[in-house]
Amino acid sequence: MIVVDLDNASLARLRFAPSPAYELLGWLLLASQERRHPVFGDPGAGARTALRHPDVRLVASLLPPGGRGYTPDFLTPPPAHNGPRAFEDQLSAIASTDPEVVAREVGWCELLARRLASETRSEVQKGSLASRVAAGMRTFWQATLADGWATLRTSLDADIRTRADRLAAEGAGAVLGSIHENVRWTGERVEIEWTGEFEHETVRDSDIVLAPSALCWPRLSVQLHDHTIFCYPADGIGGSGPGHADRMAAVADLLGASRAALLADLTEPRSTGDLSRRHQLAPATVSHHLGVLLRAGLVDRSRDGRTVHYRRSTRGDALVA
Repeated sequence: MIVVDLDNASLARLRFAPSPAYELLGWLLLASQERRHPVFGDPGAGARTALRHPDVRLVASLLPPGGRGYTPDFLTPPPAHNGPRAFEDQLSAIASTDPEVVAREVGWCELLARRLASETRSEVQKGSLASRVAAGMRTFWQATLADGWATLRTSLDADIRTRADRLAAEGAGAVLGSIHENVRWTGERVEIEWTGEFEHETVRDSDIVLAPSALCWPRLSVQLHDHTIFCYPADGIGGSGPGHADRMAAVADLLGASRAALLADLTEPRSTGDLSRRHQLAPATVSHHLGVLLRAGLVDRSRDGRTVHYRRSTRGDALVA
């Protein structure tokens, strides 16, 4: 069991933010170890191709076998915000990690009887591992997750909205106790069931980041050393049921990745400008895709003054579901 004492100053700084770095490492772990996600299935040919890149292989070499065990903390800096530059900011933090911190955390991997590649040890000695890891994570992101991140983030944001309501109604402790079946809030501390030795940690005057995850689902990851991060399985991911990944892939094949992402994001009315900013697409491109979705009966259109809003129709909801 891990027991974590939290002071009031830390509880007052509890916040939610998806972690693109955590999501990437979850997907990379599956691809590098030839495993399937229980909901989203096979990481795909793009992920396997990206693994041929030497910088991507360096990142993979730091991940624990089977997904259970220690992952160097510098790979998952806390997301500072939930904006479009969240991942780039995390990469900057990774690349600028002090070489002594990198060496210490990689050393912990070796203390846990993990055999690391000679290239990994060499890059640690040269002080260049952090910058190469950041480059490898960017390469893997562009090859696998960049196009679908807006859609994935929609699911994570939905989890955050639900838990934020609970935070307002019941307080931080109730939220912490709800993130995973192995996590309990006693009224004074957090208790985490796990198979390792007993640990007692104290968190004082620190941010607490709750990061919902889809691609690490259903695992819980806790980071308590330099930062306090609980990466927990987002609600609604496992509930998608058998075959969900294949169905969503079929929707993307039918509509195209950009139209599928826009349709998934229209759970509430949004304007062309809103969608352009959220998905980093040109307004003219968004307008074209919305026109196609409108003619197919997948979205409805309404006007508020000079602004036109689009929202998924009943038929669109059925397609996404």
